[in-house]
Amino acid sequence: MSLHLHRTPRPTALTQYTIALLLALLALLLTVGCRTPSADAAVTSSRVVVPVRAPSEEIVGQEVAVLTEAPNVPAPITRTHATKVIVNLDVVEKTMRLADSVSYNMWTFGGSVPGRFIRVREGDLVELHLKNDKTSSMPHNIDLHAVTGPGGGAKNSMTLPGGESVFTFSALNPGLYVYHCATAPIPMHMANGMYGMILVEPKTGLPKVDREFYVMQSEFYTPGKYGDKGLQPFDMDKGIDERPTYVVLNGSVGAMTGEHALQAKVGERIRLFVGDAGPNLTSSFHVIGEVFDNVYQEGGTLATQHNVQTTLIPAGGATIVEFGVEKKDDLIMVDHSIFRAMNKGAMGMIHVTGEDNPKVFAVVKGLVGGGH
Repeated sequence: MSLHLHRTPRPTALTQYTIALLLALLALLLTVGCRTPSADAAVTSSRVVVPVRAPSEEIVGQEVAVLTEAPNVPAPITRTHATKVIVNLDVVEKTMRLADSVSYNMWTFGGSVPGRFIRVREGDLVELHLKNDKTSSMPHNIDLHAVTGPGGGAKNSMTLPGGESVFTFSALNPGLYVYHCATAPIPMHMANGMYGMILVEPKTGLPKVDREFYVMQSEFYTPGKYGDKGLQPFDMDKGIDERPTYVVLNGSVGAMTGEHALQAKVGERIRLFVGDAGPNLTSSFHVIGEVFDNVYQEGGTLATQHNVQTTLIPAGGATIVEFGVEKKDDLIMVDHSIFRAMNKGAMGMIHVTGEDNPKVFAVVKGLVGGGH
């Protein structure tokens, strides 16, 4: 008996070359697919590089910015071109409510704490007029984190009581930014209420929602304990030691609770512009009874996370969160460093009305009113 062995023919040089070429092309495709540049990154010679931005070449017309007091937000920008935006911001020092039966001599941008919300469009030329009321006890200036320029504008905006400073800047980078006073001693000016936010809306705009709100966390340092009645002064030693007496949302205890709660309806989509003025603490921002569908971390314009329970906001930073409202109830906004919420004032409320949906949540058995 003879055995016939069938051997697989050895590949020719041409076949080996073809296989190698196909593998090389596959590797190249995988590499390109894994290196998707960000929307703002420039691409040069197939390499992603940091962009150097340039002001808009054409500015069409001008308008006076509509500034709003928290928790309100100016309407979204609908124009499709860059324009000159005139921002009029007044510095006013005045005694205001910090908590029930507690007052504080606050230094403000626009007469409110936090300061007025500014909304412009990427590419706009902003002309900022900073006026310091003649009754002020101190000179003041402004540092906007959205500004590319000396001190964010602070170096050229020192304004004496009764005076006015004017400077212009191009809104080069879209995003949500903090602004604050940067007059020495800077921590004192910030701790007394001198901060706010500016939104540089992307040219393409933000996704459509039904309601937008302005929320800003901050700290107050007083020699008296939490709730001590009367006019409370600033305590520098507590500030240096980072021991705030009050940690609040929108300038005072209860600014967004009870009759001052934010309002929404079942089925609506909500966007919160949330800032942390500090001057010291990082916020662990959380809404009890909701999950953030989209989180734009650190105030950027890209939704970097989805389905988030709590998001960190650094002092001097901001974030944008979006979520749909699926259940009738009260949603509680807190800094989840929870003693700050329960014992120092870092709490707000969104009152949701509308048709209830028991499929979302329903009580089967148990006491009503437990939990938070």
